[in-house]
Amino acid sequence: MNRRIFLRNLGGGIGAAVFLSNFNISAEAFSRKTLSKIGLQLYTVRPDMERDFEGTLRKVAALGIKEVEFAGYFGQKPEQIKKLLKELKLSAPSAHFSSVVGRDELSQAIEAANIIGHKYLVFAYLREEERRSLDDYKKLVVKLNKAGEDCRQAGLQFAYHNHDFEFKKWDGQIPYDLILAQTDSSLVKMEMDLYWITKAGYDPLAYFEKHPGRFPLVHVKDMDNTPAKNFTEVGHGTIDFKKIFAKANVAGIEHYFIEQDETPAEPLDSVNQSVKYLHNLRF
Repeated sequence: MNRRIFLRNLGGGIGAAVFLSNFNISAEAFSRKTLSKIGLQLYTVRPDMERDFEGTLRKVAALGIKEVEFAGYFGQKPEQIKKLLKELKLSAPSAHFSSVVGRDELSQAIEAANIIGHKYLVFAYLREEERRSLDDYKKLVVKLNKAGEDCRQAGLQFAYHNHDFEFKKWDGQIPYDLILAQTDSSLVKMEMDLYWITKAGYDPLAYFEKHPGRFPLVHVKDMDNTPAKNFTEVGHGTIDFKKIFAKANVAGIEHYFIEQDETPAEPLDSVNQSVKYLHNLRF
């Protein structure tokens, strides 16, 4: 082979290599996933909801939010909520209740959920007086399974939302692990709050691997880089959402709800920042 042919072939090979390299990069970028629908836990905008329920939902929808999760109905009737959600092209796959386990309010919650169109009823918060020992958590498990069965009979799915206190050990055991192990996985799903589990020092991915398909709902909440580990807008903090969302299929995640319990400025401004970050996120 003479020098001219050699250089021509070499040039072609380099060109092909560069082309394939660029193609692979483009294909990789193209194949990365995005969130098809971004949700909001309405607890984030609770002051606005109290002042102007309808107007706040309109502003939420205008930000590009597609799903909302209720934390109270602010005196609105379920029929009115259903009508407004339809008009705004919002869906409400879930709602939080703090008094749903073992209390009379469960039947009312189920009735409202079926009118509005919720698929999930989520137990939001375990009061301090109900979590003072490991035995309290064992009693909770019984109540969660019962609530889960009641929801299933009503055509709904029950779920449990965590904070950080479920990871405080009692008698050498982690209550969150106890809940996962002793509740019926078909009756009690989990809504993982990614902020609280991270603040407690535990890895969401480890739970996804150990309990695949158990986490259809997540709260997308970021943690700032200060000693206090406060709430912050999604994408402004230290939680690696790209890594977590990449395991969505393992976890069984179907719904992603932005939540920021406290905001430094107007809640809707913080929500808007989080929406913009998640809209551009590739994972």
